[in-house]
Amino acid sequence: LYYRHDSIVMQVAQAIEAKAKEDGGDDAKEETAADSPAEGVEQVPVDMADKMAELCTNIYQNGTDRQKTRAMLCHIYHHAIHDRFLEARDLLLMSHLQETIPVTGDISTMILFNRTMVTLGLAAFRLGKIWDAHQCLSDICSGRVRELLAQGVSTGRFSDKSPEQEKAEKRRQIPYHQHINLDLLEACHLISAMFLEVPNMAMADSDENRRTRVISRTFRKYHDIYDRQVFTGPPEQTRDFVMTATKALMKGDWKKCSEFLNSLEVWSLVAGENAGAEITTMLTEKIKETGLRTYLLAFSSQYDSLSHEQLCQMFEMGENEVHAVVSKMMINRDLIASWDQPTGTIVMRKIEPSALQILALQFAEKAASLVDANERLLDAKTGNYGYKDGDNWRGGGGQDRYQNRGGNYGGGGRGGYGRGGGGRGRGGRGRGRGRGGGRGDGGDRGGRRFAPSNRREGGNSYGGGNKGNRW
Repeated sequence: LYYRHDSIVMQVAQAIEAKAKEDGGDDAKEETAADSPAEGVEQVPVDMADKMAELCTNIYQNGTDRQKTRAMLCHIYHHAIHDRFLEARDLLLMSHLQETIPVTGDISTMILFNRTMVTLGLAAFRLGKIWDAHQCLSDICSGRVRELLAQGVSTGRFSDKSPEQEKAEKRRQIPYHQHINLDLLEACHLISAMFLEVPNMAMADSDENRRTRVISRTFRKYHDIYDRQVFTGPPEQTRDFVMTATKALMKGDWKKCSEFLNSLEVWSLVAGENAGAEITTMLTEKIKETGLRTYLLAFSSQYDSLSHEQLCQMFEMGENEVHAVVSKMMINRDLIASWDQPTGTIVMRKIEPSALQILALQFAEKAASLVDANERLLDAKTGNYGYKDGDNWRGGGGQDRYQNRGGNYGGGGRGGYGRGGGGRGRGGRGRGRGRGGGRGDGGDRGGRRFAPSNRREGGNSYGGGNKGNRW
């Protein structure tokens, strides 16, 4: 019951009733007489929300821990597909499932949790809660979506799965009638990331001294790939439509952006009466608001003042809506400006950083580069580079991998009559010359390559020379 929308349940019930009338006869009437309501009694439609609550309550009282967890996820899923986002969010937060699911060890329950989070994100997107939608969708949509939702099996050349694991993964696949459309999922994820990232990118481009945090790395990656293309034709896939709309929105052309996003065919796949029209209306309003913010962040430095009425005409928004958006930007210090109420204008306050602020920024950059250099130096000394994944950077027996090559990169011992002799070599004994020592009979081969001859330093061949070099 949990994955079916009420509109689908009603259509199925009407289809069954129509089929029964077509096949109606004496035998069918006798069979259905016991189940049909009495004459004169009105049949009350079943409220699926109450039915789900009743069934879940029974499991909460009498079921095992695994059954209670799955019942809670099904209850949240049913709330989410009917746009009851607040009820679904409260159930999720009160149950603390996001903390206990990773340690359950039950893969089927993890798959149900992923599907529930995706459905919750789609519900938030339909209601215009862009930030909540992005938070719910970003983890799932950043990687292997098909595998996480059990809607496909990855078949790679270098897969390390055994045949038993592949069979088990195929058995866990969700039936096709329960699939979540991946194009719709990608569209909602990228559009919600676009609404958050476009003003963020405009703010970073307008002020080089301001460092902004990356909100969606997936969206930034797709945007960079799209920017590097030499020739970009008309959009074909969902991702192309979103990237083209992003370019238009960054220029302040909200009408073109709205045309691209509203022309997506995936909105017709949303269940519910007039759901597609409601989504396009919501998108248009969000595009206007984001376009206004982006325009002010990108081009405010070119103006001394802006007319309130002109902004309303440019973005076809009401005066109260524009006033609310601009005032919020002023409060958050995104826009350094003030209202001039008598003339109805926005006066820009161009504040140049002081000498102390410039020095502080330079000091912060140098401190960051110094920390980075120290980390690299520490990696060079310890021999651990990149990520420390267990013993991947170590050889057998827990020893460092450089110690398993027969003395590679080792320092030489005392060579001949001098102190120094050996250099950085490839193992094996040889006659190497140290920087100040004598002939290095006991040193590693390679002295001629890495250490200058002792004759250049002025020492004799067999004397007790100076201290050898660091090799």
